[in-house]
Amino acid sequence: MTALAAALVGGPALAQGTLLRPANEPAAPAPGDPVTRSSYFFVGGRYQKVGEKTLMVGQMFVQVRTPAKVTQPYPVVMIHGLAQTGVNFLATPDGRSGWAQRFVEWGYQVYVVDQVGRGRSGTNPEVYGPYDRLGTRDLERVFTAPEVYDLYPQAKLHTQWTGGPGVQGNPSFDQYYASQVPFLANSQQTEELVDTALGALLDRTGPVILLTHGQGALFGWALSDARPDLVKAHVAVEPGGPPFFDVKFRGGKDFWEKSGDGRARAYGITRMPLTFEPPVKMPEDLAVAQQAKPSAEGQIRCWMQADPARRLPNLARVPTVIVTAEASFHATYDGCTAAFLTQAGAKPDVLRLADQKVQGNGHMVMVEKNSDLVADTVMGWLSARMRP
Repeated sequence: MTALAAALVGGPALAQGTLLRPANEPAAPAPGDPVTRSSYFFVGGRYQKVGEKTLMVGQMFVQVRTPAKVTQPYPVVMIHGLAQTGVNFLATPDGRSGWAQRFVEWGYQVYVVDQVGRGRSGTNPEVYGPYDRLGTRDLERVFTAPEVYDLYPQAKLHTQWTGGPGVQGNPSFDQYYASQVPFLANSQQTEELVDTALGALLDRTGPVILLTHGQGALFGWALSDARPDLVKAHVAVEPGGPPFFDVKFRGGKDFWEKSGDGRARAYGITRMPLTFEPPVKMPEDLAVAQQAKPSAEGQIRCWMQADPARRLPNLARVPTVIVTAEASFHATYDGCTAAFLTQAGAKPDVLRLADQKVQGNGHMVMVEKNSDLVADTVMGWLSARMRP
């Protein structure tokens, strides 16, 4: 078996039959004890002359939540995805507390960021250039109501949006859509800005656990590569992908096709350079080969490095798990991301929520009906992996 063929089997799945949950429910706070202390700060940023004005550019907003008693050794940095802000982690559209609070209840200090140029970090087209937005249909089709559109094989399994299908007019969808914001149209510029700001955050915090969602994984891979000593674990929830090229879904037997011209992510999982061995001087140094057939039914055909593959030694040092929901479009290609990393020597764990009896979720796992159960499953992996 060639190295490419072996990698296409995918990353190591977690042991079947073992449910990953923290050992005990969080202890109730003593009377009068604060459950959480809240604050915020900004990292990064520099002054720049724009016309007649001097402005700050490149700054990133960071919200901090700290339990009354910190019991976990490392804080968690939560990094949101495309068109979102850190609001995704603060509460759910139906009014329940979010992942930030759930992690605090288990004793973690939590940092929630808004990407540079977005949300509370500040939007400014005159500095950052054109912005884009996602319409309601964009979100319904793959984020909140995939079962309605049935564009990929797993879509019909979606059951976890509050109040039925997550479409316009559903109160939970309307609240969710109200939280959507404009985002920088230039994806590479976004990575440049956010990667720099996250580096400044780690300079301030010291060692952390990264928890990324969707697009946020691109920054997580870059940060783990640049600062492997400071990233103690990376939980990549439905990481942006698949490697190298974008895909779009159209339903039916041949439910997907490659989208766009050229490589969407020049370095496989990022647009920004990563530390390869042997070194990669330009993206063209990474030869790409496509899988002849999918590794399983309901999967796309992955793009990988052609043999012999270059290694990613820094990413290999960071304990990593790729978390995939049962009914998400990511169920068709997160295996490709795991296989790409495995081929490069990183060997991430693969956590399929359905294998953990966490079923029916779409891409927006942190705001769906069983969001606490998903969070507890993630923390179960951290408890297992972060033991001394």
